[in-house]
Amino acid sequence: MHIMDILQNSIRAGATEISLEIREDTLLNLLRFNISDNGCGMAPDVLKTVTDPFFTTRTTRKVGLGLSLLRQNAERSNGSLKIDSETGKGTVVEARFEYNHIDRPVLGDIAGTVLLTLTAHPEIQFRYLHNRNGRSFELSTIALKDALCGIPINEPALYPTLLQMVKENLKDIDVN
Repeated sequence: MHIMDILQNSIRAGATEISLEIREDTLLNLLRFNISDNGCGMAPDVLKTVTDPFFTTRTTRKVGLGLSLLRQNAERSNGSLKIDSETGKGTVVEARFEYNHIDRPVLGDIAGTVLLTLTAHPEIQFRYLHNRNGRSFELSTIALKDALCGIPINEPALYPTLLQMVKENLKDIDVN
């Protein structure tokens, strides 16, 4: 859910390009994910308080738990959270976790998260790279749109095929 939350933050920030990179390295005992976007970015004063659970830019609620919970989960798992952002240029969020730590959140349905993001927002140039112990799978909307020869990426009939493709490629690199 952390990944979905940050992807949604990127979309709300007006990003037209979003990149999600996940690295699982069991030899280094590391899980890292990095999400970068070209959205509106954050001013330095906002960046300083963005992980405070009582900070939010939303007007519909008075708390913003997403990044504060991510920081808490990363630190609880002997990891860290780093956020770099610049107004008008975008944001990069990097979370690191000790891979085999008992408190590390599971990745969950990463294939579903990726497919939901790219099909719900076909106007966004989305890139997903997943590396597990040196084996990689990459998916980008640019390559996908080229392969679809004009069929819209959000065509409902394509969803099961795209989901199966992502799941099979993740299985090939030994991601459950």
